[in-house]
Amino acid sequence: MAMTLHCDIVSAEDNLYSGRVEMLVCEGELGALGILPGHAPLLTRLIPGPIRLKPQHGEEEVFYVSGGFLEVQPHTVTVLADTALRAHDIDEAAAEQAKLDAERAAADQMAQLEYAQVAADLARASAQLRTVRELKRAMRK
Repeated sequence: MAMTLHCDIVSAEDNLYSGRVEMLVCEGELGALGILPGHAPLLTRLIPGPIRLKPQHGEEEVFYVSGGFLEVQPHTVTVLADTALRAHDIDEAAAEQAKLDAERAAADQMAQLEYAQVAADLARASAQLRTVRELKRAMRK
């Protein structure tokens, strides 16, 4: 029997996941993180992107988070996300269009404040596309 830890993925809108996992992989602001049972306690900010879970009994699951925090305790890992979605709920075509729109807007000359919003939109759309591609890669395994 594989060692596991309890995982919760929570956003302001919903509790997306609660269960035992063998592993969690996500992107912290300082780089990729792999969390296994027995990991040292940790609190870090998350950047927009995919979160991969290997549930105790089941197929790998992929989620998108727009940012938030990851807390690791001895037997529990918690993702507190600003916004979180299951990867299969993301509309890939809409995310691709949002990315193209943000790239076009960034290419235009605009005020600094508008540029910051466009950059945030581009980062969000790119992270959603990375999440969809991560899900597709997981499904091929």
